[in-house]
Amino acid sequence: MKLGSALAIYTLFWVMSLFVVLPFGVRTDEEAGVERLLGHAESAPHGFSFPKAALRATILSAILFGLFYANYVYGWVGVGLLDWASPPSR
Repeated sequence: MKLGSALAIYTLFWVMSLFVVLPFGVRTDEEAGVERLLGHAESAPHGFSFPKAALRATILSAILFGLFYANYVYGWVGVGLLDWASPPSR
């Protein structure tokens, strides 16, 4: 796999991982024990830390990309295993 391809795939894994980890660790004003400001939604997060979310996404995407790359190298799951539409070969 070329470096550019690996970087593009890792970036996709990172963006998907960011959306997965966004809801973790976020508390509303009520859960934080702080009075809600006028005009804020009840579900609005009290304090959002992008660096924390980015770190979590980086860790998760590194693990997922490592599994993806290991599968690419060792061929654990191939096209034949994922082809459910065609009849089984004999």
